[in-house]
Amino acid sequence: MLQQFGKYILFMSSLFFRGESPRILFNRTIDEAILIGINSIVIVAIVSTFIGAVTCVQVSYNLTSALIPRSTIGFMVREMTILELAPTITSIVLAGKVGSSIAGGLGTMQITEQVDALEVMGINSASYLVLPKVIASLFVFPMLVIIAMFLSIAGGYVAGTLSGEITAVQYITGIRGDFVPYNILFALIKSVVFAFLISSISSFRGYYTSGGALEVGAASTSAVTTSVIAVLIADFILAQVLL
Repeated sequence: MLQQFGKYILFMSSLFFRGESPRILFNRTIDEAILIGINSIVIVAIVSTFIGAVTCVQVSYNLTSALIPRSTIGFMVREMTILELAPTITSIVLAGKVGSSIAGGLGTMQITEQVDALEVMGINSASYLVLPKVIASLFVFPMLVIIAMFLSIAGGYVAGTLSGEITAVQYITGIRGDFVPYNILFALIKSVVFAFLISSISSFRGYYTSGGALEVGAASTSAVTTSVIAVLIADFILAQVLL
């Protein structure tokens, strides 16, 4: 475990030696941002909308006391979405989609000796291939989390009003009540940390793949598993430190 962690630290430090020109780095970062962000909007939208809808229905089911106002449903959907569901669940979904794609792509390049070809040409393959993925993830993940926040709250609104569990006025009153702006900042900090963990761990697993197609599949699986565990551990630590 310690050996792998040390290898990971050395791998991350290698990204900043013999780097490419800013223009090349910028162009590759834009390409990676499209692959990571734009291509993930649909799955993020579907997951976040239904999570908000289910959260609204389940909170309503458990909120049976007549002494508690129905607007509390909107309040709880908003708090659960911003603090936990949007950043964490979205990142876990992206760990499966983006993480496996990164690990599989780099693993395939490694076993087909494309990485060695870059090194022969005098290019720092780690910096050229991995650094744009990490930078793009740091910019794109917060945007996806913001989209997930909005759609999750909207999903709760639609589910609550269509099912008759809560009126539109009650829901809007709930999501507007006792709002703490810091919670948004906390969620965005989490998304940045999760983005770094997912992109770097997946790149590390893919970059050091050796063997054949079977090993590429194993690297993708390992990347997703490790990334999800790292996200959950980081989620707990950030909650303890920042809240």
